[in-house]
Amino acid sequence: MTWETQQTDYPRTRPDLPNHEPRGCPRGASYSWYLYSANRLKYPLVRKRLIELWREALSRHSDPVLAWESIMNDPQKCQSYKQVRGHGGFIRSNWKELNQLIAAANVWTIKTYGPDRVAGFSPIPAMSMVSYAAGTRYLSLLGGTCLSFYDWYCDLPPASPMTWGEQTDVPESADWYNSAYIIAWGSNVPQTRTPDAHFFTEVRYKGTKTIAITPDYSEVAKLCDQWLAPKQGTDSALAMAMGHVILKEFHLDNPSDYFLNYCRRYTDMPMLVLLDEHADGSYVPGRMMRASDLVDGLGEANNPEWKTVALNSTGELVAPNGSIGFRWGEKGKWNLEAVAAGVETELSLSLLGQHDDVAGVAFPYFGGNENPHFRSVRQEPVLVRKLPVKRLALADGSERMVVSVYDLVLANYGLDRGLDDCHSANNYNDVKAYTPAWGEQITGVPRRHIETIAREFAETAHKTHGRSMIILGAGVNHWYHMDMNYRGMINMLVFCGCVGQTGGGWAHYVGQEKLRPQTGWLPLAFALDWNRPPRQMNSTSFFYNHASQWRYEKLTAQELLSPLADPAKFSGHLIDFNVRAERMGWLPSAPQLNLNPLSVKASADKAGLSAADYTVQALKSGAIRFACEQPDSGHNHPRNLFVWRSNLLGSSGKGHEYMLKYLLGTDSGIQGEALGSSEGIKPEEVEWQSAAIEGKLDLLVTLDFRMSSTCLFSDIVLPTATWYEKDDMNTSDMHPFIHPLSAAVDPAWESKSDWEIYKGIASVFSEVCVGHLGQETDVVLHPLQHDSPAELAQPFDILDWRKGECELIPGKTAPNIVVVERDYPATYERFTSLGPLLDKLGNGGKGIAWNTQDEVDFLGKLNYTKHDGPAKGRPRIDTALDASEVILALAPETNGQVAVKAWQALGEMTGREHTHLAINKEDEKIRFRDIQAQPRKIISSPTWSGLESEHVSYNAGYTNVHELIPWRTLSGRQQLYQDHAWMRAFGESLVAYRPPIDTRSVSEMREIPPNGFPEKALNFLTPHQKWGIHSTYSENLLMLTLSRGGPIVWISEADARELGIEDNDWIEAFNANGALTARAVVSQRVPPGMTMMYHAQERIMNIPGSEVTGMRGGIHNSVTRVCPKPTHMIGGYAQLAYGFNYYGTVGSNRDEFIMIRKMKNINWLDDEGRDQIQEAKK
Repeated sequence: MTWETQQTDYPRTRPDLPNHEPRGCPRGASYSWYLYSANRLKYPLVRKRLIELWREALSRHSDPVLAWESIMNDPQKCQSYKQVRGHGGFIRSNWKELNQLIAAANVWTIKTYGPDRVAGFSPIPAMSMVSYAAGTRYLSLLGGTCLSFYDWYCDLPPASPMTWGEQTDVPESADWYNSAYIIAWGSNVPQTRTPDAHFFTEVRYKGTKTIAITPDYSEVAKLCDQWLAPKQGTDSALAMAMGHVILKEFHLDNPSDYFLNYCRRYTDMPMLVLLDEHADGSYVPGRMMRASDLVDGLGEANNPEWKTVALNSTGELVAPNGSIGFRWGEKGKWNLEAVAAGVETELSLSLLGQHDDVAGVAFPYFGGNENPHFRSVRQEPVLVRKLPVKRLALADGSERMVVSVYDLVLANYGLDRGLDDCHSANNYNDVKAYTPAWGEQITGVPRRHIETIAREFAETAHKTHGRSMIILGAGVNHWYHMDMNYRGMINMLVFCGCVGQTGGGWAHYVGQEKLRPQTGWLPLAFALDWNRPPRQMNSTSFFYNHASQWRYEKLTAQELLSPLADPAKFSGHLIDFNVRAERMGWLPSAPQLNLNPLSVKASADKAGLSAADYTVQALKSGAIRFACEQPDSGHNHPRNLFVWRSNLLGSSGKGHEYMLKYLLGTDSGIQGEALGSSEGIKPEEVEWQSAAIEGKLDLLVTLDFRMSSTCLFSDIVLPTATWYEKDDMNTSDMHPFIHPLSAAVDPAWESKSDWEIYKGIASVFSEVCVGHLGQETDVVLHPLQHDSPAELAQPFDILDWRKGECELIPGKTAPNIVVVERDYPATYERFTSLGPLLDKLGNGGKGIAWNTQDEVDFLGKLNYTKHDGPAKGRPRIDTALDASEVILALAPETNGQVAVKAWQALGEMTGREHTHLAINKEDEKIRFRDIQAQPRKIISSPTWSGLESEHVSYNAGYTNVHELIPWRTLSGRQQLYQDHAWMRAFGESLVAYRPPIDTRSVSEMREIPPNGFPEKALNFLTPHQKWGIHSTYSENLLMLTLSRGGPIVWISEADARELGIEDNDWIEAFNANGALTARAVVSQRVPPGMTMMYHAQERIMNIPGSEVTGMRGGIHNSVTRVCPKPTHMIGGYAQLAYGFNYYGTVGSNRDEFIMIRKMKNINWLDDEGRDQIQEAKK
């Protein structure tokens, strides 16, 4: 292979759209350099100290498992190889030897501690879905833990699940061309969406106005008509100020019928909310009213406590179709028809004009919170606003006041309703929350620009019925209060009726996230054809716990609470909230229990109980505890970790230095003090150990095609095939096609595809486990899942069984407890065949299920079947190509027959006919060789909210609006009011401006000796770079030649002058979390007070030693640490329920500050005479 040339064979678009081709970017065009580069991994590698121990142990023990045990039982031997991780020392080995070592380690760990102590991390399956599935299939057959990525990368916007019950669904890039007004908000389209950027420029020829909103002058600003530069981290303030204008001018002063009708039909704004009396006599918004609150339950017998209530135009209380209570337990009413109790109805948005009284309702205000680095506008922390209310008699005999969500929204934005409200604004120049004048003081954006852009955006949406769009970038989502940023923008779109309309809506792009044939891929990836459920874990909580980042936490929950909340009810450390969430089944656990889950059945048999009942009793008595309550006990942490298709330690690993210290047991650059030696709050739910365990991982195995940072710290490195050396499949959210990765050349040297690597490990595992593991009973704790009846757990108050507030009821007040039968000697046979559960239970996704027997039979004929063994008669999955065919055959997006069945299944729930959306594709069945000939457009599927059509481009929410399919939320509509008790307590039931948090990473670190140059604290941002994709290409010679040849940090001209830094000087950035070294790029495009280190720059290329740590300079994540948010831990509550990569704690990092200074001593730590002293600026 010499170089790439484009095939340019994407299917054409319809006549009124530009074609997708040409596509491409300089990063992808230089990929072929890797195949034969010096950094290409050619052979299996292993750490020398470990392999010497292994070979010695094998000479003494004929059984590989006992050989591994002998090493693990000797602390000195373990420390000898763990402490040199990252110090080099790899030697070449072979596949046979290393497969045996890995298998033995896995078997011993499962036998001794449990399968949930074996974990794996791999991101973004859509980029190579079979390669991802290879590792997770192996882990899931073992009962191992599959770690999430979308939340860990901070690509998951929690505002999307909150509002729509959807992880993220977005328009394809071609739909930009249908837009009439586009705001690119924190999205650097030409730099990070290079292949699609032509749509952004082409639509401008139609007259579409484009606006850039970024704190720095980025590439996208050049393509826009206007650039707004808000202070970084204040996006929600800007969005709310714009929302204030939209609501005032288009909802109150000159109402748009289109906007009002849209909000009435497709949002929760007509729904009623109970008012709770506050201690000071005012009222606070409580939970949404439910049918069960009324004497007759409005005639709703099924799930009345989960059916929301509104007032119709004739003044009657109704429970309109579509709320979550209609989704489970009955059929035919889960739709957005304007119907309640079988009668057509029109809902009232506002109670004004039919109200019984006017009440003072309290709203929290956070914009006055002081932060030395961000502007604030001082107002009372509680703003009491006047709202129209109705008085209602409830089923419990009480009388309560209720308000509509619409009225709450208007009051929250500070709008005057003529109710003598002193806190509402008289005009845009009033500096009151959330006027343009207020927005100007917070963001620095002139109020006239705020008014003009908001007015133009809404006016365009009014005239075009929703063709205004906001393209969002991950940078806005990387702040601690990212959901406030996003909800502010989402509200603008909802107020203007843009979501679900062609050319309009919310366009969040963060990577190649959309795995279009998802439901076909899931059974393969998580072995759902053999065992259910799999063990899946949210990575943010996992690494916060096991990398001991929680031991350095300075932020408290009390700092985050609403001034209206009772602090006594929300005491403790942030990790306490995570433990409570795990205990109540809101979040998953890994490991799960403080004992081996394979041992539970034996104890249950002795007690004469089922494994599930025994687990319940033992948890209640304390005989069994959650592992998260004792993270440093020695038994409750991960032991083996697989990393593939990822550079965990060189790209996404927030808290990098903590990972090195606590997970790997090697050198780290941490400069802060743990809670044991500081005055920070220690946890209540977690047992504190003064000495945390270091080096928790016994084995780190990385699969990669290049020697990345993660490889450098691993124990075993296995060489994988590159994209041009294997068969796989690839999809994206940017276009509607599925296309292949094909083996243009054979894997070079001794590399193998991911499928072949894990297949080989599974084969050896099946042999090595004999005599140690057989047919075992595994007890799996399964969190309360979104898109299942478990999302209807506790409808009102939060009750904790551990505190005696309720019974421990699996699936309601605690995780589901599921018994899974495993057959470890049959692991290889199961890995390479399609299991029987698809025949018995069928397939599905997102709450929809269908029969899949025809597809299983087809695969048996296509891939042939197993002739003997434990998988006799089952379809074969021997190769990656076989695996691809499994995905294609099972997915509605690639099999028209399945698509029709899926739409039929949804129709039974909605009571509406939807098969017309796929019936014309019923006979279309896409095969791997079809997409090898040409990428194919997928088929419309009910598991996505847009259509694949010749008439409209894919746009999220389109089927909700046009097919009247509910959003998967509490109200069944776009949910602007989040009524969960934790959301209300933390002041986030409605959108609010919340300033960045103070992580205290600069103010509370060890004293760093001065080097003679001045220092300054700057906000540390990590946008995506121009010369790489994540960390790939960061050492690619072509990209290094085009860029500066190594790590760089951008700073403003003003800050550079103050610090005596010139362009290309070596600088050092450091804080309590660690230190990094890089060259300075001094630029007028960067505002003062902010610095940028583009993600992701590793420590493998051109990095001198750190003056602070005395070690090699770190990576961009050396100065970050995870800080989870309690509201992201909520579960079992409609749309606020856990799903793998759907909802959970998110790994934010933009609130971080670093000290920056010019370096004096440039020490390369190589004794080659290249060291130098950097002089002060003359």
